[in-house]
Amino acid sequence: MRRSSHLQTANALQRIGMISIFCALVSGCPEQEPTATLQAFDNDRILEANIRRTDFGVPHIRADNLESLSFGVGYAFAEDNACMLADIITLYNSRRSQYYGPDDIAGSGDSKNLITDFSYLALGIREQAERDYHTLSDNTKAMISGYSQGFNHYLDNTGHANLDPHCANQPWVQPISDLDMLTALLGTALMPGSGQFTAPLFLAAPPGQDFAPTPASPALSATAKASVPFRNGLTMPAQLAAVPRHLGSGLGSNAWALGSNKTESGKGLLLGNPHFPFTGILRFWQFHSTIPGVMDVMGSSLHGTPGIVNIGFNKDLAWSHTFSTAEHFIVYQLDLAPDDASGMTYIVDGKRRQIEEKTLTLEVAVAPGVTQPFTKKVYYSRFGPMISVAQALPWGDDGNGGFVAYSIKDVNQGNLDIVDHWLAMNLASDMKSFKQAFKQYDGVLFNNTLAVDKAGHSFYIDDSTVPNLNLIAELVLRYTPALRTARELLGFSILPGNSILFDFQGAVPYRQAPKLSSQSVVQNSNDSYWLTQPDRPMKSHSILYGETRAEQSLRSRLSQQMLRDSAGDDGLFNAEEVEAALWSARSYLAEEILQDLVSLCSAQGDTPVAVEIVEDENTTQTEVDIAHACQTLAAWDGYYFKSSQGAHLFREFAQQFIADPQWQVPFDATDPTRTPHTLLANDAVLQQLAKAVLVLQQAGVAVDATLGDIQFVEFTNTDGTPSGVRFPWEGGSNIDGGFNVFHFNGKNSSARIPSHHYEPLPGSQISAEAKGYHVSQGSSWIMIVDFSNNEPQAKGLLTYSQSIDPSSEHSDDQTKLYSRGPGLRPLFFTEGEISAHTLSETTLTLDLN
Repeated sequence: MRRSSHLQTANALQRIGMISIFCALVSGCPEQEPTATLQAFDNDRILEANIRRTDFGVPHIRADNLESLSFGVGYAFAEDNACMLADIITLYNSRRSQYYGPDDIAGSGDSKNLITDFSYLALGIREQAERDYHTLSDNTKAMISGYSQGFNHYLDNTGHANLDPHCANQPWVQPISDLDMLTALLGTALMPGSGQFTAPLFLAAPPGQDFAPTPASPALSATAKASVPFRNGLTMPAQLAAVPRHLGSGLGSNAWALGSNKTESGKGLLLGNPHFPFTGILRFWQFHSTIPGVMDVMGSSLHGTPGIVNIGFNKDLAWSHTFSTAEHFIVYQLDLAPDDASGMTYIVDGKRRQIEEKTLTLEVAVAPGVTQPFTKKVYYSRFGPMISVAQALPWGDDGNGGFVAYSIKDVNQGNLDIVDHWLAMNLASDMKSFKQAFKQYDGVLFNNTLAVDKAGHSFYIDDSTVPNLNLIAELVLRYTPALRTARELLGFSILPGNSILFDFQGAVPYRQAPKLSSQSVVQNSNDSYWLTQPDRPMKSHSILYGETRAEQSLRSRLSQQMLRDSAGDDGLFNAEEVEAALWSARSYLAEEILQDLVSLCSAQGDTPVAVEIVEDENTTQTEVDIAHACQTLAAWDGYYFKSSQGAHLFREFAQQFIADPQWQVPFDATDPTRTPHTLLANDAVLQQLAKAVLVLQQAGVAVDATLGDIQFVEFTNTDGTPSGVRFPWEGGSNIDGGFNVFHFNGKNSSARIPSHHYEPLPGSQISAEAKGYHVSQGSSWIMIVDFSNNEPQAKGLLTYSQSIDPSSEHSDDQTKLYSRGPGLRPLFFTEGEISAHTLSETTLTLDLN
């Protein structure tokens, strides 16, 4: 807004102390809003915060500085999820073995706790926290400190015996320190990269050497030794000894940032729709933070995020994230010196280098109330920690005449920008300052970012931290056939470690990241940056950001299609149309092939379809009558509403189809949003439908059941058993090309908080035990923010609710809302809305003197 000349002059004179003289001469000055500045710490060392909770238990926290604000956020989060934060701290600070013993399942010999504990020690995150804490900005220190104090204050006020029954009176619930919190942040930073390689880190040992930990004391009792069965040889579960593949492929999101040229109002409009797990440490939690005159931001964050909003809005703009296709680490193949049989010497640019050895020590529970120290050797090259998986990533003979080893370098190792980056986004007052956050910091770890301001400027960037390869390394990775094949097979990149030319230095800078500014729409549904705007394909960036000219997922194609056909006749969106598109329960695959499939199976009539079944390496042939299934598909409405009959039959067909697509028209990079298309009418398609019928027969589910009868959310009792209370659930999946999508029966081992699992049938997500689809992941925090009145009008939903505490009324209230609807609820942002809907109020004070 343009200022008056008097106000401009007054501002100038105020800076030199002559404001009173000037105002007297001109008979007064225009009133000015008081200028507030961001204050990190409370000067008197007395933390004060106010928490008001509105409908569905949403906390609105108010304070005068960052430390007090984060103190309030930490306290409010602990009220809902204290056990989860305690578990996160235990995980990343390598304390699970100390409290639980070596195994995730006690006595099973799975050694999961030892694996994660030693691996995070090997990654050095606690060591980094201790070394680098003093280098943090005051803002980050204030938010980490306040959050820790808030959690501890809750423990003091509540008492261990009165905590959520998941962790009441448990020894692993302890007061947390600033270093504990920083360690957890550094661990989270490694989640999409080296944090996925805990087993390969644990397994890494030179040829002929044992990777297993050993008792630190020779006097360790026989009973204690027996509880950690390494000396008899450790048998690693197959899934732990395997190479992590296609990291992050289970995580997903949709986001639309609609600019002024795509909205009826000419203002900004945003849809945020992350698809994250319903259990474990990657849950979201909603809150609202206010420092009067400085910051006013609302949204949600992943559990354990100290005070900052990850996905949200303020009065000027809104933003969301989607999981990026980009890579965040490189695995380096080392050429070992052939004359050193120990495998501890490698060659870089013709020079010999020694692999470094380090001994780590952990306390391990070997009996109730008894811990003993165990030690383990870990190894490092100049690139990073060593990793090993038999045959795939060996240390020694590679089976092809090579003598090799592997090391992982993670670009997020030691990333200290996390809090500062999101805080700058929370504080942004326009798109310029929002972009400045990305220029100044590199703390958005693994996400695309999509944003829109109230003026209707939209913005997309993949500024997830990506290794900054030089041109030579980029060309070698892009054009060497063996490296391309490995990358396509594994989902991550391997480069030679025989020259420093291939070593990356830091992350790709802002100026080189894929980004697009617009006044139209920017969108992403987890494919690469390439088609952020389908009619304006973006140029190619580093191969580590993902492929261009590549086939899009069915969900991306539905997103792009809905942006073409879900607005009104004018092609412009309002908030109601965006929400209607979200809940439309469409299936892109059904829209493409359902009618052709029905025509094909109708022509088959009552004639059975012969299919081959492979079981225990034996192949048998059976005949399947698909007539009833065909009639069900002909009557199906084509959607994934709770009332839809036969939707699951099409999903099981889609599961077969995706494994072996039968398209008439193949993918065409010049028409990427509409190809491939048109079903091939052949026997293979009939066999895919017949196999879908067999899967449903094996699951004990009728082909004409309604989706709401077999697709459900079910929480877990504190003893790990199913609650038995099932919430009927609407929505599709990635397999059938939905938008508001869910994943079923996925195991979650990220947290010690119990979560039950129904084993799915091979090649399917349906469970015979559950007789249906148990939702484990999908649309979680859903948010629509509309600036049509120049102020944010927001609606949202946290599908699994705010709290994991089964005794809390907010453990399932939003879950019930989704199950009944689904539908969004108002997000109360203004003071008037908050006051009118306040259900409880708490004022906190803590004297740190």
